[in-house]
Amino acid sequence: MQQLKAIIVDDEPLARRGMRLRLEALGSVEVLTECGNGREALEQIPALKPDVVFLDIQMPGMGGFDVVRQLDEADMPAVVFVTAYDQFAVEAFDINAVDYVLKPLEEERLAQAIERVRERIASDSLASDREHLLRAVAELTQQTEQTIEDRLAAGESAATSPYPEKIAIKDSGRITLVPAREIDWIDAAGDYMCVHACGETHVMRITMKELEQQLNPAVFQRIHRSTIVNLARVEKIVAHINGEYHLVLNNGERLKMSRSYKNKVQHFL
Repeated sequence: MQQLKAIIVDDEPLARRGMRLRLEALGSVEVLTECGNGREALEQIPALKPDVVFLDIQMPGMGGFDVVRQLDEADMPAVVFVTAYDQFAVEAFDINAVDYVLKPLEEERLAQAIERVRERIASDSLASDREHLLRAVAELTQQTEQTIEDRLAAGESAATSPYPEKIAIKDSGRITLVPAREIDWIDAAGDYMCVHACGETHVMRITMKELEQQLNPAVFQRIHRSTIVNLARVEKIVAHINGEYHLVLNNGERLKMSRSYKNKVQHFL
């Protein structure tokens, strides 16, 4: 088991010695140094970069909470607060401490705190590795990290999609890029398509078939010869006359679904 590097911060020499002896007895922690006050801790923590700091809460001048609040985030190790009084427990966890142990120290309780430190470090390492992986995949696929995270959360592949993330809508000499995932539904108006997204309607001259080919069929489905809907926006299906149905979207909009598309859409839903 890899040794944790630690700093002990306590204004009482006997308390520091007791902590060191117990940590050394556990055999998995290397004590880099001891600090007798908060000022020393603020100097030694950035310099030595320990994995964990065992930090007394009540010290003259600058207490343990003050030390944590003055540390830069980049220098922040795992923190285990140590005190003789348990009334500080809530504030200790509010300040994101890994653990909180009471004096006099019990070896079993200290071992439990060290295990929690190891879990926190492992968790932070996994999060860091995940960030690096997301960044690499984003560069390779030319997607944003947020897009990749959204796809993974939805159970989709992070691989590049053949469908564009944004739909280019030309109108009066300008082009508006509308994110496909923000489209609620689309309906036809003669030779034009009305693209409804985020409370706005964008008009584009294109056929329904051409526009449909730009949209991911796992997300967008035709429910009528003149209507395409974003399935993620559908809140419920309501039976209507003549075997037809209405789709109710999460914005309250009701769209008619013809019988010929019913089975296809229900399969996706």
